[in-house]
Amino acid sequence: MDSLYNILKSAHSGWRYVVLALLVIALIQALAGWFGNKNYTEGNRKLNVFTLISAHIQFLIGIGLYVQSPFTSGPTSEALYRYWKMEHLAIMIIAIILITIGNSKSKKAATAVAKHKAVAIFFGIALILIIASIAMMVKNDPSRTFFGIS
Repeated sequence: MDSLYNILKSAHSGWRYVVLALLVIALIQALAGWFGNKNYTEGNRKLNVFTLISAHIQFLIGIGLYVQSPFTSGPTSEALYRYWKMEHLAIMIIAIILITIGNSKSKKAATAVAKHKAVAIFFGIALILIIASIAMMVKNDPSRTFFGIS
């Protein structure tokens, strides 16, 4: 059981870079499309879907890690346990929901600018939440680093 936990922990920690990279690229493209009045291309749509899929994969790995983690059984009165038990989970669920809504709204929008705007707003807020959560992790868990795989 301990080796499964370590595999999930490494996968979750490493996969975050895929999610972050795709979110940043999708956000830059969406902002450029929104403010530059550019067409919403098939490439934009695919990038947004790949970003959505990567975020959902990260979430599924995280759920597996959550049920295996020793940090979810500690007292919530301690910052370390509270972060892993409640704060990280809640923030990431909100981020996943925002990414999903942004992708969905971009599909339903009538104009290219509206599609880019939906992605930029929702993916942007999700990216801010994810970065904030990673920063909180580093603050609450001294064994973790922002850029390291733990």
